[in-house]
Amino acid sequence: MTFEFEPGRFYQNDADGQLIDEVTFQETNDHQSLIIDHTFVRPDHRGQGIAAQLIEQVIAYARQQKQTIIPLCTYAQAYFKQHTDQDDILAPQNTITAVQENSK
Repeated sequence: MTFEFEPGRFYQNDADGQLIDEVTFQETNDHQSLIIDHTFVRPDHRGQGIAAQLIEQVIAYARQQKQTIIPLCTYAQAYFKQHTDQDDILAPQNTITAVQENSK
């Protein structure tokens, strides 16, 4: 599956230009990490593994940029709990905790 990219976002639109899916992220102030803050898949496209593919796209991008990831949205958090083989891309736990606390 191929996703479009714009700074802070991977996504797909349908032929009518309507959003199908997206993952959004922002860089931390020190540019060391990407904070995944939103994952969305339109209801008629759910159950196909698209959300996981979006997270994997951010992981590949973070690796390319030599950055770590802070999973803030609930889907990203669940993804990393299930995919412990990707733990090496996660920011240190104290950084993740601090960002999560500041987002409340």
